Amino acid sequence: MSVLQGKTIVLGVCGGIAAYKAAALTSKLTQAGAVVRVIMTESAVQFVAPLTFQVLSRHHVFVDTFDEKDPSVVSHINLADSADLVLVAPATANTIAKIALGLGDDMLSTTLLATTAPIWIAPAMNVHMYENPAVQINMQTLLSRGVRFIEPGEGQLACGYVGKGRLAEPEEILAAVERHFKGEVRRLEGQRVLVTAGGTVERIDPVRYITNDSSGKMGYAIAEEAVRLGAKVTLVSGPSALPVPAGVELVSVQSALDMREAVLSRFEESHVVIKAAAVADYRSAVIADQKIKKKSDSMTLELIKNPDILQELGTLKKHQFVIGFAAETERLDEHALDKLKRKNCDLIVGNDVSQEGAGFSGDTNVVRIFDRNGLVEALPILSKKDVARRLLELTADRLPTKASES
Repeated sequence: MSVLQGKTIVLGVCGGIAAYKAAALTSKLTQAGAVVRVIMTESAVQFVAPLTFQVLSRHHVFVDTFDEKDPSVVSHINLADSADLVLVAPATANTIAKIALGLGDDMLSTTLLATTAPIWIAPAMNVHMYENPAVQINMQTLLSRGVRFIEPGEGQLACGYVGKGRLAEPEEILAAVERHFKGEVRRLEGQRVLVTAGGTVERIDPVRYITNDSSGKMGYAIAEEAVRLGAKVTLVSGPSALPVPAGVELVSVQSALDMREAVLSRFEESHVVIKAAAVADYRSAVIADQKIKKKSDSMTLELIKNPDILQELGTLKKHQFVIGFAAETERLDEHALDKLKRKNCDLIVGNDVSQEGAGFSGDTNVVRIFDRNGLVEALPILSKKDVARRLLELTADRLPTKASES
């Protein structure tokens, strides 16, 4: 049975030549078993007649907020509440701006404000419009709120330009929606997942320490998504102000040595280990018992190397699937692949932290995922939750069907 069987998808269609693709998408979703409820903007009606979508979806099409078709319900609230997913395809720059600003001046925007279902957006517009800083900022805002984007393709656009902005093909959108609902099948059921997150704190004295810029957001997002997929999750975290995701066992640590002990003691029982923490490479050779007083114009601090936890895991692993992270500022592919091989990882996630949208403290990331054969997938700028979801999907694809088989 299709994973879309019985799922209600509210499809928002905006004004643009790509609206014709939304008709094909409606047909494919309906054939896959989904209940498709279409909302069109007034501009979309100029490109494709509502009757087209009514015939394809076998449901009334909504355009006017005040054209209530069923007196027993308020239409935009009923649509918002019934949705398992709200998909806007094609999404214009205007509609993206409305959603980012929280405007509700038509049927589609009011429904989007009212829904608690996941929201996906498939943009379609002129290449220069897509690259406009205002549009990019609006998309960044939505990404930080958990909205997912289906990236537009590159090619000949209706306006005559060649570039990025063409609506993803209906088959691509359908596949992405199916992957989303497959996640609800709890693909990591029975797997024990160990995740590390955050930076470590290496003490110099009782009031000073060495650390880094890691916020822990990536590791916490991975832990949260792994629980959603059915895994039993232990999160070993350095100091963080982030809330602990529901269903996750938290093990709080301070130093790299603390983290090493916590991870190694749980490694044998784990099926998947994801080392997202930014562990300090060095620690102070001597930790002073008392605050070090300022006595001279300079101070020399001797540092000694911390154990390489990921490399130890790569050496010790038997049945475990080990994933590392490589935060780089140059030659990302080369350094990430070298790290994967040296540390015997199954996958490694590389990100250039100097790139906009890929830093430690932000809500988004831009990553490239590698295995021993090279690049597996290059992800566009996404929310860290979406990066976590895709990484875990790739992991689930590579695991035995049952934990007992490992």
